[in-house]
Amino acid sequence: MPASSGSAKTSRLAARTAPLVPAVDVGTTAGIPSPPQKPLAWGGPVPQSPAFRNIAPGPSVEAPGNPMVTTVGMPMPAQRPVSALTPVSLPDMRPGLGVSPGGRSRIYSHSFRDAKPINFGKVSPRKMSVHGVDVSRWQGDIDWAKLRTQGANFAYIKATDGGDHLDPMFKTNWRKAKEAGVKRGAYHFFYWCRVASDQAEWFIRNVPKDPDALPPVIDVEYNGESSCKMRLSRAKVLEKMQVFMDMLERHYGKRPVIYTAPDFYKDNLRGEFLNYPFWLRAVAQHPSVVYPDRRWVFWQYSGSGLSQGVEGKIDLNVFRGGEGDWHDWVARN
Repeated sequence: MPASSGSAKTSRLAARTAPLVPAVDVGTTAGIPSPPQKPLAWGGPVPQSPAFRNIAPGPSVEAPGNPMVTTVGMPMPAQRPVSALTPVSLPDMRPGLGVSPGGRSRIYSHSFRDAKPINFGKVSPRKMSVHGVDVSRWQGDIDWAKLRTQGANFAYIKATDGGDHLDPMFKTNWRKAKEAGVKRGAYHFFYWCRVASDQAEWFIRNVPKDPDALPPVIDVEYNGESSCKMRLSRAKVLEKMQVFMDMLERHYGKRPVIYTAPDFYKDNLRGEFLNYPFWLRAVAQHPSVVYPDRRWVFWQYSGSGLSQGVEGKIDLNVFRGGEGDWHDWVARN
């Protein structure tokens, strides 16, 4: 995911020659003032129960002046898979594949460190229960079982860019993450100079339709390193996104998650797609400060994480809610 204003997914150098900053625990830097805290504004209907009850797909409401937000969400299964009730077999007792009572996957406390830690104050992500990562080719050969025990309870894996690029590590990461018991999903880096339907077809061609996978992600942001320098109008951005997301939702039966960064969000997404789950990048302040009117599901709080099981830096994320909220959200999605 993007570091600062750039995109770590597409701009990490293949050869990392700079020495890593000495690692410290996430959120432990002293002397940095805590950001002002504001009550979260969800930007959607008032929740009727904790966490993400309103994120389950349903008919979207057409916003005034925005005829593109009219897609009807596909129904989500209300039942947990029957396989969750079956006894755990011996192979599943390997490290990283623990299953808690009731068939729910075990949640590991995070042991991540950060090369560039930020003091988020009382709203520190380290106080949250369910941590995860996002990865691409730049993390190399990952020891997924080890990474899971370090706190990667979920992972979003880079799959595709535009209409013709497949991350060379996607198939390996997709398979090994599942073998390690990591809940994983795939993400697509959207190109603004490519036809939206072509990009959706490319993603569908390369990402398996796995009922156990997390919802797919559309990564929308500015990319200064792209040869495409076009800045589309807000209306055109929303139109292209809707085409892409509709095609994925029809194919996978899951409403896509929208990942974005502060500058792109401010220019294009504020007040839009209220019935879609959001994954927000906020590496210097809490999302309630950077995105004051947006309800979110995932928060990417660092692009400089360090962990056993992977060489170099890795993006760190948290799920909004406790362990019970996580299991409920996964069961619905």
